[in-house]
Amino acid sequence: GAVVFPMHEPDGYRAANDAVLAAAHDSGGRLRAFCRVDPRDGAQAEARRCLDAGARGIKLHPRAEGFTLAEPAVAELVALAAERRACVLIHAGRGIPALGRDTLALSGRFPDARLILAHSAISDLAWLWRELPDHPNVLIDTSWWHPSDLLGLFCLVAPGQVLWASDSPYGVPSFSAVLALRCALQAGLDSRQLAAVMGGQLERLLDGEDPADLGPAPGPGGALDPLLERVVAHLTGALQRAYAHADPEEPLGLARLACAIGEDHPHAKVASEVLELLDGYEAIVAPPPPGRVFPEALRLLVTGLVLARTPDVGLPERPAAPPPTREAAE
Repeated sequence: GAVVFPMHEPDGYRAANDAVLAAAHDSGGRLRAFCRVDPRDGAQAEARRCLDAGARGIKLHPRAEGFTLAEPAVAELVALAAERRACVLIHAGRGIPALGRDTLALSGRFPDARLILAHSAISDLAWLWRELPDHPNVLIDTSWWHPSDLLGLFCLVAPGQVLWASDSPYGVPSFSAVLALRCALQAGLDSRQLAAVMGGQLERLLDGEDPADLGPAPGPGGALDPLLERVVAHLTGALQRAYAHADPEEPLGLARLACAIGEDHPHAKVASEVLELLDGYEAIVAPPPPGRVFPEALRLLVTGLVLARTPDVGLPERPAAPPPTREAAE
């Protein structure tokens, strides 16, 4: 199943919420609806209407609608969600003043609320993780692309407070699942914790149950491999250039050369498969298809980045992958 909610609708959310509610109703239980509201535009009545119609959560996007979580209307919505044992999903990126601080304040004020910070809480994770043990009703979803942020999330936040999310339509669910699973395994989560992160915990929340306690955060992992971290750094640079619609050729070339760690290196297989992904990217890269902002081939670069950052997680056999040598990397 999946949680679904409207995208940004500058002209109001009633019609979009009705479409989502209808899709969920017709899905045979596969889709669970969250309504979306602008707290400054009749939000309380619209949220109540949608919850009465079967919605199981409320989506808030402070940056898109230009509000902060400290505004009284937000507290009213959180109070309503707590009363209904529904979730409140909050966009969590840059440009939202005091996002983490205000979330913790709402958590303490409404302990029965279920507050979910999206996108790995990237704007506040640097300090927020220390506070989360005292706020078990604050959860963080994984809808983000960089493995360093996801590893930070899985290492530092209790698994019972982490929820997998695909970020569809920007993310592809199968791809996002592999990314999150590799990072969770690298961090040391066990099979029970993985099952909860990948959907079990969310099912409990959607059914109005309390979140399960899955134990403490694993804590920081071991030392990073310095040679693979060079691959991570150059692929990150390439992706940042590509996301800015600039030419990624220079950092991609450096990423290829950084894979030449030798066939006797403990992580030679990882470097070899990253090279194969870079070969695949160069073979198929093309302008983005209609309706997409970025080339689909960028997923191969993100996959290579994830493999280099999760070297302790197993890989399938790829006998045709190029060796991690300077000759193959050229």
